[in-house]
Amino acid sequence: MSGSTRNKFGFTVNRSRLIDYDSSDRLVREYITSREPSFRLCFACGGCTAACTAGHHAPFNLRRMNTLIRRGEIDPLRDEVTRCMLCGKCLLVCPRGVNTRNVVLLAAEAIRKLDRNEL
Repeated sequence: MSGSTRNKFGFTVNRSRLIDYDSSDRLVREYITSREPSFRLCFACGGCTAACTAGHHAPFNLRRMNTLIRRGEIDPLRDEVTRCMLCGKCLLVCPRGVNTRNVVLLAAEAIRKLDRNEL
Protein backbone atom coordinates (compact mmCIF):
# COMPACT_ATOMS: atom_id res chain seq x y z
CA MET A 1 0.00 0.00 0.00
CA SER A 2 1.45 3.33 -0.98
CA GLY A 3 1.76 6.24 1.44
CA SER A 4 -0.90 8.34 -0.29
CA THR A 5 -3.61 5.69 0.04
CA ARG A 6 -2.72 4.98 3.65
CA ASN A 7 -3.46 8.58 4.69
CA LYS A 8 -6.98 8.65 3.23
CA PHE A 9 -8.51 6.65 6.06
CA GLY A 10 -9.51 8.07 9.44
CA PHE A 11 -9.80 11.56 10.79
CA THR A 12 -7.64 14.60 10.39
CA VAL A 13 -7.51 17.81 12.35
CA ASN A 14 -8.52 20.92 10.46
CA ARG A 15 -5.68 23.44 10.96
CA SER A 16 -8.07 26.32 11.66
CA ARG A 17 -9.60 24.33 14.56
CA LEU A 18 -6.29 23.14 16.01
CA ILE A 19 -5.56 24.25 19.58
CA ASP A 20 -1.86 24.23 20.33
CA TYR A 21 -1.71 24.11 24.12
CA ASP A 22 2.08 24.19 24.07
CA SER A 23 2.16 27.63 22.49
CA SER A 24 -0.81 29.09 24.38
CA ASP A 25 -0.46 31.92 26.88
CA ARG A 26 -0.70 30.34 30.32
CA LEU A 27 -0.08 33.52 32.29
CA VAL A 28 -3.74 34.46 32.74
CA ARG A 29 -4.77 30.92 33.70
CA GLU A 30 -1.94 30.64 36.23
CA TYR A 31 -2.75 34.09 37.64
CA ILE A 32 -6.40 33.15 38.17
CA THR A 33 -5.71 29.67 39.54
CA SER A 34 -3.14 30.91 42.04
CA ARG A 35 -5.58 33.47 43.46
CA GLU A 36 -8.79 31.42 43.11
CA PRO A 37 -7.97 27.72 43.54
CA SER A 38 -11.62 26.73 43.14
CA PHE A 39 -11.25 27.49 39.41
CA ARG A 40 -9.54 24.11 39.06
CA LEU A 41 -12.75 22.38 40.19
CA CYS A 42 -14.80 23.60 37.23
CA PHE A 43 -15.78 20.84 34.83
CA ALA A 44 -17.74 23.13 32.47
CA CYS A 45 -21.22 21.80 33.24
CA GLY A 46 -22.84 25.02 31.99
CA GLY A 47 -24.96 25.74 35.08
CA CYS A 48 -23.41 29.19 35.36
CA THR A 49 -24.25 29.98 31.75
CA ALA A 50 -27.85 28.83 32.18
CA ALA A 51 -28.35 31.09 35.21
CA CYS A 52 -26.54 34.10 33.77
CA THR A 53 -28.62 37.26 33.43
CA ALA A 54 -26.05 38.92 31.14
CA GLY A 55 -26.12 35.87 28.87
CA HIS A 56 -29.83 36.37 28.27
CA HIS A 57 -29.35 39.98 27.16
CA ALA A 58 -25.86 40.06 25.65
CA PRO A 59 -23.54 37.64 23.86
CA PHE A 60 -21.90 36.53 27.13
CA ASN A 61 -21.16 32.93 28.02
CA LEU A 62 -19.29 32.11 31.22
CA ARG A 63 -18.59 28.58 30.06
CA ARG A 64 -16.98 29.92 26.87
CA MET A 65 -14.95 32.33 29.00
CA ASN A 66 -13.70 29.41 31.08
CA THR A 67 -12.64 27.60 27.90
CA LEU A 68 -10.85 30.70 26.60
CA ILE A 69 -8.92 31.02 29.87
CA ARG A 70 -7.89 27.37 29.83
CA ARG A 71 -6.85 27.55 26.16
CA GLY A 72 -4.90 30.78 26.66
CA GLU A 73 -6.91 32.67 24.05
CA ILE A 74 -6.51 36.19 25.40
CA ASP A 75 -7.92 38.35 22.58
CA PRO A 76 -11.47 36.90 22.61
CA LEU A 77 -11.31 36.83 26.42
CA ARG A 78 -10.89 40.62 26.50
CA ASP A 79 -14.36 41.12 25.03
CA GLU A 80 -15.99 38.35 27.05
CA VAL A 81 -14.87 39.69 30.45
CA THR A 82 -16.40 43.11 29.87
CA ARG A 83 -19.90 41.69 29.32
CA CYS A 84 -20.34 40.21 32.81
CA MET A 85 -22.62 42.18 35.15
CA LEU A 86 -21.08 40.56 38.28
CA CYS A 87 -24.54 39.75 39.69
CA GLY A 88 -23.33 36.50 41.28
CA LYS A 89 -26.12 34.17 40.10
CA CYS A 90 -23.51 31.87 38.59
CA LEU A 91 -21.90 31.54 42.00
CA LEU A 92 -25.18 30.37 43.54
CA VAL A 93 -25.82 27.57 41.05
CA CYS A 94 -22.31 26.14 40.67
CA PRO A 95 -22.38 22.49 41.83
CA ARG A 96 -18.62 22.52 42.53
CA GLY A 97 -18.59 25.78 44.51
CA VAL A 98 -16.39 27.67 42.07
CA ASN A 99 -16.26 31.37 42.90
CA THR A 100 -17.08 32.33 39.33
CA ARG A 101 -17.57 35.99 40.14
CA ASN A 102 -14.04 36.19 41.46
CA VAL A 103 -12.77 34.33 38.39
CA VAL A 104 -14.28 37.02 36.17
CA LEU A 105 -12.77 39.79 38.30
CA LEU A 106 -9.36 38.09 38.30
CA ALA A 107 -9.51 37.55 34.53
CA ALA A 108 -10.17 41.25 33.98
CA GLU A 109 -7.36 42.14 36.38
CA ALA A 110 -4.96 39.73 34.68
CA ILE A 111 -5.73 41.19 31.27
CA ARG A 112 -5.10 44.72 32.55
CA LYS A 113 -1.77 43.60 34.05
CA LEU A 114 -0.87 41.76 30.87
CA ASP A 115 -1.48 44.93 28.84
CA ARG A 116 0.81 46.89 31.17
CA ASN A 117 3.49 44.13 31.06
CA GLU A 118 3.10 43.54 34.78
CA LEU A 119 2.18 39.88 34.46
